[in-house]
Amino acid sequence: MAAAADLEHWLRLTLTPGVGPRTARLLLQAFGSPEAAVSASTAALERVVPRAVAAAIVTASLDDAIATSRSWSEQTGNHVITLADESYPPALLEIPDPPVVLFAKGRPELLRSTSVAIVGSRNATPQGIATAREFAQALSDAGLTVVSGLALGIDAAAHEGGLAGSSSTIAVTGTGLDIVYPARNRALAHRIAEKGLLLSEFPLGTGAIAHNFPRRNRLISGLSRGVLVVEAAVKSGSLTTARFGADQGREVFAIPGSIHSPLARGCHALIKQGAKLVESAQDVLEELHLAAPVRERPAAPPDDDPLLAHLGHDPCDVDTLAVRSGLAVDVLTARLLELELEGRIASLPGGRYQRLG
Repeated sequence: MAAAADLEHWLRLTLTPGVGPRTARLLLQAFGSPEAAVSASTAALERVVPRAVAAAIVTASLDDAIATSRSWSEQTGNHVITLADESYPPALLEIPDPPVVLFAKGRPELLRSTSVAIVGSRNATPQGIATAREFAQALSDAGLTVVSGLALGIDAAAHEGGLAGSSSTIAVTGTGLDIVYPARNRALAHRIAEKGLLLSEFPLGTGAIAHNFPRRNRLISGLSRGVLVVEAAVKSGSLTTARFGADQGREVFAIPGSIHSPLARGCHALIKQGAKLVESAQDVLEELHLAAPVRERPAAPPDDDPLLAHLGHDPCDVDTLAVRSGLAVDVLTARLLELELEGRIASLPGGRYQRLG
């Protein structure tokens, strides 16, 4: 980690309004160090950056923000990592626009581990959530760190699976690390801080701003050897992450689904564009040339209820299921409730049901 004096200069450079990762790197290239950049005259700065940015570097009052960041970094488990630190993740040095400063909470050694990203819909199906968790745990057991974005749905399931496996997980956030977004994932975020790593390029106090999340997504893919999309609509942030991964030279994987499911269409679009279709965690490992043994899932018990066969593997509404099974609706709904309580099916919005496992 940077020494206290150096850290102040790094923070002053990156906390200045108008100085993003690209501008910060231009200044470092021009002046050689953050200290030289933040100490330069307005005239010298204007030869590198626009006048407004140069004026902000010279005049911005950042003492309180710097003091807050330094105080935060002195707390147990908190780290501010600069581009010059040995602990800076080497994978991010391979991408076109690496952040100059990273805020980390938890185990920074995970930044040097072999990682795979798992992303997908916030409004995932129960089957999608179960699949994400199973893939994440299997890949974690195989020695990979699971990277995702701490969102609801697939992201949260991926983190859960990563924590359950023998390795761990990194959550890349779109806010400052003093803010948990979404708030429903607060308990999960605390577990990740204890056993994994929370990571952000955004200064403390940065709230949930929409345009920051695509910036977050490039780090999810950048940290990883490959990006696995579990469920996604055609227009989704998960596909943005996959595109970042492809542009960064990462492998892109997608799990296929029902042709009738809107959340399968994004995965199918990726497969049409060249993403690798995968059906097991072993497929991912083999494609990454990391063919370590994956713990096999126990074989599913044979169906002992004909209603499951009628249900199939796609979401189905009660009326359609009544036609398929020949059961009266009242009998059918009672049996569906029993299967749901047994954990063998899940109810979905719109009166539909989906088989689990």
